[in-house]
Formats: sequence, structure tokens, C-alpha cells
Amino acid sequence: MRRTFQTLSVFALWILVGFTVLQLVPYGRAHSNPQPIAEPAWDSPRTRELAVRACYDCHSNHTQWPWYAHVAPMSWTVQFDVDTGRSVLNFSEWDRAYIRAPYAGRRTADGNMPPSKYLLTHPEARLTDEERAELARGLDATLNPANLAAR
Repeated sequence: MRRTFQTLSVFALWILVGFTVLQLVPYGRAHSNPQPIAEPAWDSPRTRELAVRACYDCHSNHTQWPWYAHVAPMSWTVQFDVDTGRSVLNFSEWDRAYIRAPYAGRRTADGNMPPSKYLLTHPEARLTDEERAELARGLDATLNPANLAAR
């Protein structure tokens, strides 16, 4: 029994040392929210409201950084997701062209956005089926290339 306790103690110590060393990795700590430049011309205030609730943490410069975004290895995942989301579609920097913007409505309607792993820790971003359909229609109306060219 004593031997088992010693083995578990050594194992726990190694886990603690490993976790501490992970905190030294510099990636995942660049939690910036650059100054917003421009937003799209939303088709309605409701579309913007739903987008803020379900999309803005990863697809804008208004990210709310949770406590675990400061603790590796979760900080790495959060930083990667925000960096990737902003590069694909950033509602705060609408002065750039986003090739995938026209697909945002489809990705929302088919349930791929917001991703399940995000919804696990952000229940406020969960959309009802009606809200999901409403957001998808609004994103299609707002981000459709024909509509963007006409504005």
C-alpha cells in the first residue's frame, strides 16, 4: 500500500511539473481585441444581435476571453480558434474581402457554426432552431455577394 502511494505521489508530481512547464509556452497569450474598423451593412438589427451572441467571440474584434484562455493547453486552442475565425470572417474588419463570407449562412443553417466545442462552454451562444434559421437567412442577406455589390 505504501509503495502504491509513493508511485501515485511521484506520478502526481510529474503531472504538476508537466502542467507548469506547459505554462511557459508563449503561444496562446496574445489576447488582443484590435480596434474595430468597419462592420457589414447588416440586413437587420436582429441579424446583428444574433451574430453578436453566436459568432462574435471568434469572428470579430470583440472577443470575450474566458479564464481558461489564460491556462495552457486550453489557451492554445482558444487562441487558434480566434485567430482562424478572424482570418476567415471578421465582422469588425469589414474593409477586407472574405472569400468564405457568402457561406456563413449555410454553415450556420447546417449546424456547423457555432461549433459544438464552443457551445459546451458558452451556453448563451446556443440558438434555438428558429434563431438558427433566422441568423442563417440574415447572414445570407447581409453577406451575399450580389447584395454586397449593390450596397
